[in-house]
Amino acid sequence: MQVVIGIDSSTQSTKALAVDVDSGAVLGRGRAGHTVSGGAGRESDPREWWRALGEAVAGTGHADRAAAVSVGGQQHGLVTLDRAGEPVRPALLWNDVRSAPQAAALVAERGAETWARRAGSVPGASFTAAKWQWLREHEPEAADRTAAVRLPHDYLTERLTGVAATDRGDASGTGWWTPDGYDTELLARLGLTESMLPRVVGAGQPAGSVLPGLPLPAGALVAAGTGDNMAAALGLGLRPGVPVLSLGTSGTVYAVTPGRPADAGGTVCGFADALDAWLPLACTLNCTLAVDRVAALIGRDREAVEPGGSAVVLPYFDGERTPDLPYASALFHGLRHDTTPGQLLQAAYDGAAFSLLAALDQVLAAGGAETAEGTGGELLLIGGGARGRAWQQTVRRLSGRPVRIPAAEELVALGAAAQAAGLLTGERADEVARRWGTAEGELLEPLPRDTEALERMVDTLRRSGTLFES
Repeated sequence: MQVVIGIDSSTQSTKALAVDVDSGAVLGRGRAGHTVSGGAGRESDPREWWRALGEAVAGTGHADRAAAVSVGGQQHGLVTLDRAGEPVRPALLWNDVRSAPQAAALVAERGAETWARRAGSVPGASFTAAKWQWLREHEPEAADRTAAVRLPHDYLTERLTGVAATDRGDASGTGWWTPDGYDTELLARLGLTESMLPRVVGAGQPAGSVLPGLPLPAGALVAAGTGDNMAAALGLGLRPGVPVLSLGTSGTVYAVTPGRPADAGGTVCGFADALDAWLPLACTLNCTLAVDRVAALIGRDREAVEPGGSAVVLPYFDGERTPDLPYASALFHGLRHDTTPGQLLQAAYDGAAFSLLAALDQVLAAGGAETAEGTGGELLLIGGGARGRAWQQTVRRLSGRPVRIPAAEELVALGAAAQAAGLLTGERADEVARRWGTAEGELLEPLPRDTEALERMVDTLRRSGTLFES
């Protein structure tokens, strides 16, 4: 039996799965937490990720048997390293919105159409290019000390192998990658050189092998790894035209498409997938954590929702990415004397799901994809929220689509494991996952689409625009 280990280095923890290459059976699991600093931004020490990776891998109980390994990591984060390979400062995480002014300035300078055409996306505060520009403006000494720039998964892959390597999927979220390679004109504008960035490894190719002295067998193959959303798509063995809605601390909706997205409106990020296609994606900052916050404020269990009422909640506690409102705060509207706590909580669910579902058709259209044949328009629902009945009902009621809940869990780590397995078998990573049957699960029939609730949210968002801008 051959064993591979897939790693998910997310915002708040690292998870690892030991998986049997032949059957896809999960043989062992490990997990270790990270510290995220609050205050004005969101930061983490990359060395904590490395510590957590070691603990999580050891926790699988199969580290000594791994023939290959791969890392899926949170997208966009800015890791700055000095000449000795040590972090210059804590990494700026994807959900740190301090770089919103820098993103706006970069878009104004080049124009949204140019950004969409060259990078595939119009950068927001999450993008690495904007974060690097923020560092140059606010901490120039740290920028001057930086000899290398990495994404979170790049940093961990380099610690495993000694090789500076990345993949096209995660690189496409920086703002400085194009299908033809790094955008040298933009790098020069940002005071970077191509030599400061990792080499982009082709799909199915190893980044290197495990160095001696680590909690994995020396010489074990290490895949290029990828971003967390790309890894989850691999973990599902996702076919073109099948949309995915992921409910976690943040929310995402995406699909594999044959065409390269280029949404100058900025709603859809034109990411590459980890293979040879594209992964248009829309992302919100406020999802399950925001709903849980509302439940805590009103003293209700998260499942204690009630239908009806006129309340609208736009739960933008941390600012918002979709819609692009980085300075927004949460908005409660339409409350009356007869509004119940359960109705208010249901409105929070509706508000968190609204932006993702509103972007669903745009995501498919951006990559030139039609709904995949034979699926009945079903939506794959994944992430921590996918197991909650209130989330399931909300998505069915607002989308009008059938919803499938894959039985497989930890899809980012599973996708990384499939990528590692492909190095051993010669298969594409998505073919490995389909052989493992990872997307199989319960199918929930659609509910009538609640157009009244959708119209209330659209109207509230439109009328509150000046409030969010103040």
